[in-house]
Amino acid sequence: MRGPTKKGARRTGWILVLLVSILCAAPANAHAAGYRYWSFWYHQDGAWQYATQGPSSAKPADGDVEGFRFSVSADSKDAAKPRGATEFGRICADTPAKDGAKRVALVLDFGTAKDAPKGETPPKPRTACAQIPEDGTSAEALADVAEPLRYGSDALLCAIAGYPASGCGEQVAEGGADGGEREAAPLGSKDEGPSVGVVAGVAAALALGGAALWQARRRRG
Repeated sequence: MRGPTKKGARRTGWILVLLVSILCAAPANAHAAGYRYWSFWYHQDGAWQYATQGPSSAKPADGDVEGFRFSVSADSKDAAKPRGATEFGRICADTPAKDGAKRVALVLDFGTAKDAPKGETPPKPRTACAQIPEDGTSAEALADVAEPLRYGSDALLCAIAGYPASGCGEQVAEGGADGGEREAAPLGSKDEGPSVGVVAGVAAALALGGAALWQARRRRG
């Protein structure tokens, strides 16, 4: 008997490498790029800080500056920060102080066209000065200057000043038909696994690998 030829061995090796590459790529294709949502920020020490609590529980002090930014991000580390003026004195210059109330400067950034839901155009970023009771929350400040607001069933902030018109925290994945991003599933849904194309590729690689091994064994006979 004789062993397989060098050419056959190389062919089998390349097929196995291809198979491993396809299998390793499958989970990556199923991963999401991020979520489309309104992030909440507060301005402190000259920089934006990602808020660790929601606007319905946060209670800003008189003179605070807070921001909201609509964008696509995977987590707080890559979230886009609000754009625009951040000086309280400038934003609230035309809102005089009043006893029993506090003023909160808000920066509202509706994001870019790239991050907008399909068919929608984001309004231009703007600032506003909210005046609310001394024990008021950030959500009350937002409602004072940016209605209509829309919240999801889980109290997630879905829309500010009516934007966006629909949707709430959708998952956005890479690899759409146009080469950009595509909408995948609502926030909290499970991955649906590798695509049909990936499964078909794995099946083809298995078939080729099996044929190569069969030929190699036949030569040894």
